[in-house]
Amino acid sequence: MPLLEVVQTRYISASVRLTDATALQLDQYAAFIRASADEVMEQALTYVFSKDRDFQEFLKSPEAQRITPTLRVRRVPAIEAAEPPQRKPASGVESGDSVRGSKA
Repeated sequence: MPLLEVVQTRYISASVRLTDATALQLDQYAAFIRASADEVMEQALTYVFSKDRDFQEFLKSPEAQRITPTLRVRRVPAIEAAEPPQRKPASGVESGDSVRGSKA
């Protein structure tokens, strides 16, 4: 039996709009915990989704399976999707301009 279990995670790229204040706080929080803004958003959303009991009940309903997607997901070629994401050093937090610069 192996000592380690490696979980393969599939990432997608999506475009979201944030207010200037929220984008700034996202960058500040990422710097505070020495992580990327992407990691902060992923963990924050996972936390909120898991703690919201009404949302957990909604997920069990047929309505949850019939939603109309509104998130703008960038489709990547299969070769690019198969490559693991490049990790930057924890101190290499992206600047606020690169986060806010991707507004659609």
